[in-house]
Amino acid sequence: MRMLFTFAGGSGHLEPLLPIARAAELAGHTVALAGRPWMIPEVETLGFPAFAAGSDVGLTPKRLPLAEVNLERDILAVGKGFGCRIARERAADILPLCAAWRPDLMVSEELDFGPMVVAERLALPSATVLVIAAGSFLRSDVVAEPLNEVRAEHGLPPDPDLAMPNRYLVLSPFPPSYRDPAFPLPATAHAVRLLTRDAARNDAVPPWITRLDTAPTIYFTLGTIYNMESGDLFHRVLAGLRDLRVNLIVTVGRDIDPEEFGPQPTHVHIERYIPQAVLLPHCDLVISHAGSGSVMGALAHGLPMVLIPMGADQPMNAARCAALGVAQVLDAVAATPQAVREAVSRVLENPAYRQAAARMRDEIAVLPPPEHAIMWLERLAKEKRPLFSA
Repeated sequence: MRMLFTFAGGSGHLEPLLPIARAAELAGHTVALAGRPWMIPEVETLGFPAFAAGSDVGLTPKRLPLAEVNLERDILAVGKGFGCRIARERAADILPLCAAWRPDLMVSEELDFGPMVVAERLALPSATVLVIAAGSFLRSDVVAEPLNEVRAEHGLPPDPDLAMPNRYLVLSPFPPSYRDPAFPLPATAHAVRLLTRDAARNDAVPPWITRLDTAPTIYFTLGTIYNMESGDLFHRVLAGLRDLRVNLIVTVGRDIDPEEFGPQPTHVHIERYIPQAVLLPHCDLVISHAGSGSVMGALAHGLPMVLIPMGADQPMNAARCAALGVAQVLDAVAATPQAVREAVSRVLENPAYRQAAARMRDEIAVLPPPEHAIMWLERLAKEKRPLFSA
């Protein structure tokens, strides 16, 4: 069977697809991925055939000052961006790709609406992989109307309830208790275990990690998009933690030079990138922007967090983590070095945070592995009907 996996954003949209795509390959299926042009080299380094679709408008990271969180603006932007412009561009390129590559099944991350439209137009079975952990950022009332414009261009009727992504099969790589109860999963949702490492990578542990002293080890990241829009936040967090008795590991992203932060004491390590899968087993606490990937990586290892959300679905993730007792939350604009230091100290000193994170880790560990997702995908391709969860 030929499976086309599609994603409309950056690494956070790609990563949840990879374990399923790799499992599909191992099961003997032919796999290709379709992303926006900026991400194609990343896909190719993973060894998958890759096709570019759409444009890179609004995706390529740029160095920007830190702004106040504006949740309403970001929610509306999903409709205007992913629901309309990006969906239109992606559908226009995916349609001829399907004619040439002839997939038997489409598997799209939940914000990649263009390929879903094409799949419906071609009567092609399609599945959706969730990438928004809390589930409260994607609002059907915001996306449905602009997406109906794209649907009409492809001869499809209106979909006022945004039923299209949930119609046949939804794969959710998140622990069920994490999702916002106000936004329950659809009846076609099936849980699958989130893997924190792609099986095709042979990432080595940096030698200095094994030589860290017995102090708590803290990992600080602002992801791969918002790291470029963080203003002086890296500097404030460094200032707050530099004098604590901890091992501090900071990744600033490939587009930021660690040298700009100047000399650091020996217990502070600043790198462009270290794979989470090789780093997190050595950590005691994670500080992040509350992106879905960063949060799930921490929870998969039972690590408590200090979260500093800056936009998109991050405030929702931060709110869920606070409600579940796994994190302290700070305001990105207002957080002082002292506030960072106090939040980190509270989480390290109170065992309740680690205990709550361990419960989430255990919930993740018993989710079905990606091989189960392949069984569901194979069944969908054969039966071409909704696969309801038990």
